[in-house]
Amino acid sequence: MAGLLWLAHVWWKVPPDFGEHRRTGLWFWTHLAVDHPVFPPYSWLVEHLVLPNFTPFGWLVLVLETLLPVLLLTGTAVRLAALIGIGQSVAIGLSVAQAPNEWPWAYAMMIGIHLVLLLAPSAQYAAVDAVRAARAGGDAAPIARRLLAGWGVVLALIGIVAAVKSLGDNFVAPRGRGVGYPPLQLFLGDYNMLAAVLLLAVAVLMLAAAVVRARPLAMIAATIAAAAALSIYLQLGRTEVWLGGNPSTAAVFICATVIALGARPLRVSS
Repeated sequence: MAGLLWLAHVWWKVPPDFGEHRRTGLWFWTHLAVDHPVFPPYSWLVEHLVLPNFTPFGWLVLVLETLLPVLLLTGTAVRLAALIGIGQSVAIGLSVAQAPNEWPWAYAMMIGIHLVLLLAPSAQYAAVDAVRAARAGGDAAPIARRLLAGWGVVLALIGIVAAVKSLGDNFVAPRGRGVGYPPLQLFLGDYNMLAAVLLLAVAVLMLAAAVVRARPLAMIAATIAAAAALSIYLQLGRTEVWLGGNPSTAAVFICATVIALGARPLRVSS
């Protein structure tokens, strides 16, 4: 759930200026720390250090808030992700907790969620960390195959929904169709038909790799997914995005990359 929370809110952290030129997006929300101070020393830091150097700050936020859904959803280095999540939750709370229409307890609960992930046993199932632990203590192949196949199914479902919603659109529409459930702020990214096809291809390769226990198929899936994510980052805010995606879309493709690389070995060791 924590991973989905971060995934749903990374989409509007758009480079290269992160809203500074139009005073929107990340710039607007960061500036609330100055307009509606929660902790005056923090507001001073934002005004005199963060805002004058906003572009590198924006990239730092994008990197951290992409790492969070990727690590949490894939179950990779979960305790590290929990620490990052606590830090980000504190920073966001100190920025916006006193802004109009905000609920300060929401940020306390965000901190609490990540404290639970930090202190309680986690990532024991359906996680790259679980595969890593199994490699150290025994045979990881069955766990790796289940993880790879499970994610293959999830990605296939996202790809199918994206493809259905994109029917009739330009194959490479610069802005794809959103996948998720807006009433609950569940957002899994924007996808045009090309992105949907690539995601389905990645899903099929991952499923095939799990079924026939062929590591090269998983590597091909990882390569395609990584290239898709990279293309989105290179084009966002600069030109039309070939995949019609945004940072949330890129994060989903990175999740696929991490799973395809981390779910190993696929064959029982002799």
